[in-house]
Amino acid sequence: MDTLGKTITCLAAIAWKTNSSLSLEEVQVEPPKAGEVRIKMISTGICGSDDHAIKGIMPLKYPFIPGHEGAGLVESIGEGVSSVKPGDKVLTLIVPQCRECSACLNPKGNFCEKQDILPSSGLMLDGTSRFTCKGEKIYHSFRTSTFSEYTVVPEISVVKIDAAAPMDKICVISCEVPTGYGAAVHSAKVTPGSTCVVFGLGGIGSAIVMGCKASGASRIIGVDINEEKFPRARALGVTDCLNPSNLKKPVQEAVKEMTGTGVDFAFEAIGLAETMVAAWDSCHVSHGVCIITGVSPPNSKFSLSAQTVSTGRTLKGVCLGDYKTKDCFPQLVTAYLQNKINIDPLITHQLPFDQLHKAFKLYHAGKTIRCVLLF
Repeated sequence: MDTLGKTITCLAAIAWKTNSSLSLEEVQVEPPKAGEVRIKMISTGICGSDDHAIKGIMPLKYPFIPGHEGAGLVESIGEGVSSVKPGDKVLTLIVPQCRECSACLNPKGNFCEKQDILPSSGLMLDGTSRFTCKGEKIYHSFRTSTFSEYTVVPEISVVKIDAAAPMDKICVISCEVPTGYGAAVHSAKVTPGSTCVVFGLGGIGSAIVMGCKASGASRIIGVDINEEKFPRARALGVTDCLNPSNLKKPVQEAVKEMTGTGVDFAFEAIGLAETMVAAWDSCHVSHGVCIITGVSPPNSKFSLSAQTVSTGRTLKGVCLGDYKTKDCFPQLVTAYLQNKINIDPLITHQLPFDQLHKAFKLYHAGKTIRCVLLF
């Protein structure tokens, strides 16, 4: 079927209003404009950020098509696009890399100013949408919207990857792997023989555990209120599991008792103020490093004891493992293909896209590390 330059009608999931069940609908996807790329999706993962968006915890404009952790094939390109061509295997990028803004130009920065997360406009860079359904404009989410058989993204939000990449799995390198694994190996730079604690053993927390283990951590404490996650977490490298609900003391006190001094590295992968404080309090007061990867609801705040801040601990917020997305994600794909990192244990379920509702039930029940939807 020749789709070049034409509007494509396809299946997509739409969040019509806050906290409603996603609806599978026929949508119209316009051709890419200048500087844009239309992608035929092959796989997309269900990430906590999508769930936060659907529930209204992350404020997006309704109705919208969720999804950001995606892999697909370039179907067509708009005028001026040079980094990808039709047929290329690509990953979608929730945080783009424009290579022009102050974040991109700084050697350490990666939260590109052309991102559409904080805040979210729900529109392409020109202020318009490429999606309609039943005659109504549908908003984008994070300028990726991967819960659709076809999507349109800015060129800065897509990157070409190795042609040998297995497209049924590689989508997790678009978010879960850099966010979790990258937080441990690239941001925190976990050291051999160190002690770590990971708050939240979902998709991101599980990837953090893998990164801590790969870095040679001698002890990895996993914290979660769902004990069904513990056997999987142990298989990935967790040495001790804690359920805060079963403790008669704050979890940070339990961690300090277990380690004697507090951990060298603490990771928060939930996005709650109280777990951020608990992660900070779990750190060694002199050299502990606390990494926050969880995304919090708007206007939430956390407070730390001012007196204890000056003892030498480090608190760092991390987005996508501090990786510059267009530069680094293809390198992560290559590392996987060369067996330098193993993403396979992170994918516990694969389901057809039309079984989206079953996939979200598994996610909400804590039965998955990552469920990948296949188109």
